[in-house]
Amino acid sequence: MSTQPQLLSEHACFGGRQLFYQHDSHEIGLPMKFSVFLPPQAVRGPVPALLYLAGLTCNEETFMIKAGAQRLAAELGLALIAPDTSPRGANVPGEADSWDFGTGAGFYLDATQAPWSSHYRMESYLTAELLPLLSSALPIDAGRIGIFGHSMGGHGALTLALRHPGLFKSVSAFAPICAPSQCPWGQKAFAGYLGADESGWLAHDATALMTGLRDAPYPGGILIDQGLADQFLAEQLHPHLFEAACASAGQPLTLRRHAGYDHSYYFIATFMAEHIGHHARLLEA
Repeated sequence: MSTQPQLLSEHACFGGRQLFYQHDSHEIGLPMKFSVFLPPQAVRGPVPALLYLAGLTCNEETFMIKAGAQRLAAELGLALIAPDTSPRGANVPGEADSWDFGTGAGFYLDATQAPWSSHYRMESYLTAELLPLLSSALPIDAGRIGIFGHSMGGHGALTLALRHPGLFKSVSAFAPICAPSQCPWGQKAFAGYLGADESGWLAHDATALMTGLRDAPYPGGILIDQGLADQFLAEQLHPHLFEAACASAGQPLTLRRHAGYDHSYYFIATFMAEHIGHHARLLEA
């Protein structure tokens, strides 16, 4: 079993509490850090929560520092959870050789290939360990969890939502990697973590997962925002492919394309309020 989380720091924030933790993870086999914002309503009992998955090179602090999400979350009574993006200190050969694979680039899946499979188990860590741990240790309602993320984390949000529809009640993403089997970032990560057999990649590809569905898994809708000045849009992100897959599956999708916006947290912060509102509506329904 994972150990109870150790509180590293606490900060008053919009009437609530911004918390940073570390714990010994059973799934990862290493210490893992995560952050939680508890709104002021949490003093009265469990509140719904949003799990945010950050992108390449980020960690458990990035979202809480840069996204500007706490103010509205405090108003609406939502907790925010931000895990790290990969194991740290696994000492796997090559894990620090590039910024888009290995450390800071766990891609929110369970690796099947040695030597990555020993520690790079982010899907099981999040779904089977971290969320149950938090609902037992903190005033978080396990029955009302939404998921969202950015870039690699947008990929994680979409794929985990589609792979675990009973766990997540709402989903959204900022500039997600929508078809990782068809872009360099995803192909590099999948080949390393999952092996050369590309048929195994499709279980972690949001477009492929959606294409195989006959019923909409999220009838309340999926929200995606994408900047048209995003330097990674053409080569890496492919939102049009996920858009087509949603149409074929009858999955309601709001895909908003914004002129002038890039891939940064300035873009994320601009549209954060709409994402928080999207989740709040569905988690209260």
